Amino acid sequence: MFSGVLFALSAGLMWGLIFVGPLLVPEYPGALQSVGRYVAFGLLALPLAWHARQRLRQLSRADWIEALKLTVIGNILYYTCLANAIQRTGAPVSTMIIGTLPVVISVTANLVYGHHDGRLSWRKLTPALLLIALGLVCVNAAELQSGAVDFDLWRYLSGIALALIAVACWTWYPLRNSRWLRENPDKKPGTWATAQGLVTLPVALIAGVVVTANLALTQPAFALPFGPRPEVFIPLMLVIGLFCSWLGALCWNEASQRLPTVLVGPLIVFEILAGLGYTFLLRQQWPPLMTLCGIICLIAGVIYAMRIKPEPVIKPLSSSR
Repeated sequence: MFSGVLFALSAGLMWGLIFVGPLLVPEYPGALQSVGRYVAFGLLALPLAWHARQRLRQLSRADWIEALKLTVIGNILYYTCLANAIQRTGAPVSTMIIGTLPVVISVTANLVYGHHDGRLSWRKLTPALLLIALGLVCVNAAELQSGAVDFDLWRYLSGIALALIAVACWTWYPLRNSRWLRENPDKKPGTWATAQGLVTLPVALIAGVVVTANLALTQPAFALPFGPRPEVFIPLMLVIGLFCSWLGALCWNEASQRLPTVLVGPLIVFEILAGLGYTFLLRQQWPPLMTLCGIICLIAGVIYAMRIKPEPVIKPLSSSR
């Protein structure tokens, strides 16, 4: 349990970087940032795949199809929606919408996967979820009151919608990924992260051709293929590809093999807290009091949730005549 929480914390610290990446290159469309990140991820996976080639051969065709599903939904679609949402609403607002994931994943895992590793008591889980929800409300309210986001109704609402799609993608991904790892304890988490990187590369390259062609038609002034600041964009994509995609996935996979599926939801909050911390470091300012209160509620909710022990689900015996 302790090592699993530490791995989840490490993953959260690395995943938090994805919330500041779009702010560093705001002139780059979210789709291009997503393509850049996952092309970098796929390229970085190639030497790792050569090193792990014996273990990768042990994966079945069904395993590779599963890796492809996880990649398309949990990586490319998720990050495309998130990057566009951050540019439309600002990082803290999008971060806190994504911050509903501890609540959404906990409820979903309890409903869908409780019969596997045990179910968290709704009576005990509700106070933790209320604390996390209160934290989200505080941070969102503080951000909108601060005026840090240039408010445009259509742009803001479209950003909210994209962030909600990202929530749906990232609810499905960690639970599905966690179940695969729990059901395949003989497979190394690093091998699974590398496999996802391998299937990401061709998908990201095809998406890159489509995005580049679209930009050439709709924004002919945009410098292709690497945009107006390639000296910033390329290193940033490599850093995000390494730390957020491969290393972050590796740490999360390690956590997923050690922890019951119903407990992975609250630990997503480490990503939210890291994203908030990095954003305010980038702004070079302290979070306002209401934001700090929200952060305290988030931390308290997670600590409360982690103290709940999963209860085994007793299946009724079928009677025979």
